[in-house]
Amino acid sequence: MPSQFYAMNGGNGSQSYVKNSPYQRGIVEAAKEIIKEGISKNLDIEKLSLISINTFRIADFGCSTGPNTFVAMQTIVEAISKKFETNLSNSHIPEFQVFFNDQTSNDFNILFASLPPQRQYYAAGVPGSFYDRRFPKASLHFAYSSCTLNWLSEIPKEVMDNLSPAWNKGKILYYGDKRGSVQCLCTSVCKGLWTHS
Repeated sequence: MPSQFYAMNGGNGSQSYVKNSPYQRGIVEAAKEIIKEGISKNLDIEKLSLISINTFRIADFGCSTGPNTFVAMQTIVEAISKKFETNLSNSHIPEFQVFFNDQTSNDFNILFASLPPQRQYYAAGVPGSFYDRRFPKASLHFAYSSCTLNWLSEIPKEVMDNLSPAWNKGKILYYGDKRGSVQCLCTSVCKGLWTHS
């Protein structure tokens, strides 16, 4: 587990995530068709219909303060609704509940104050690191994460050691051809995902 947690800048000011996340918005926009196609091809709603599902639960791990998460959640809800309409015409479309997860220091006030008024889901906040378990077993039907899995559960010691070939000169971004840094960071990401899931 990391000893320090970081959240995006809250509020609506000039330095806030809300005002400075067009890159992340572009990623969400670019992923829309991939998300729709993935849901269309892979979501097994016939299996869900056997248990008479009334509420379909979705989690966004690393939601930040919005508004990008709302675009992603709307895309997901619409794609799942379409799948229910297309594949189970005699079945009702369930209600949707979206859980927004981020660090406890995230500005959830801004997130919830900016929820789209015409959204097709109920919203709830689930603060805390996604490296810890946040939900009971089998309670989610769909989990989503956009620009968050790149956060490491811990900083690799080799990256911080100036005698190591993986030393990244104290930088938080990787540029250039430092294969040692890349390999070390990739190993750390994989280790973090598998040991904390």
